[in-house]
Amino acid sequence: MTDERPKDETAPDAVLAAFRKSIDNIDAALIHMLAERFRITQAVGEYKARAALPPADPGREQRQIERLRSLAIDADLDPEFSEKFLRFVIDEVIRHHERAAARQD
Repeated sequence: MTDERPKDETAPDAVLAAFRKSIDNIDAALIHMLAERFRITQAVGEYKARAALPPADPGREQRQIERLRSLAIDADLDPEFSEKFLRFVIDEVIRHHERAAARQD
């Protein structure tokens, strides 16, 4: 005899809960890592502004794009995503540089 009662939709699903807990932990780690990454990029922008260096380094940017695309492929992640992410980071560095340069004036 099978149990024909409707499944209680509010009952916790242990497998799903475990997946979600892992996702939440990864999200927390990503936020902390991104915060640290942007603290460093902000310092780079401020240093470049004080040293009168250009905000962009197209050669380094291209090397980094190639490196991250390769890492993404190795990690089975869309390389387009990695490039978009790096371009976002580069834009943030330039924004920090411009802000720091404005304070230097």
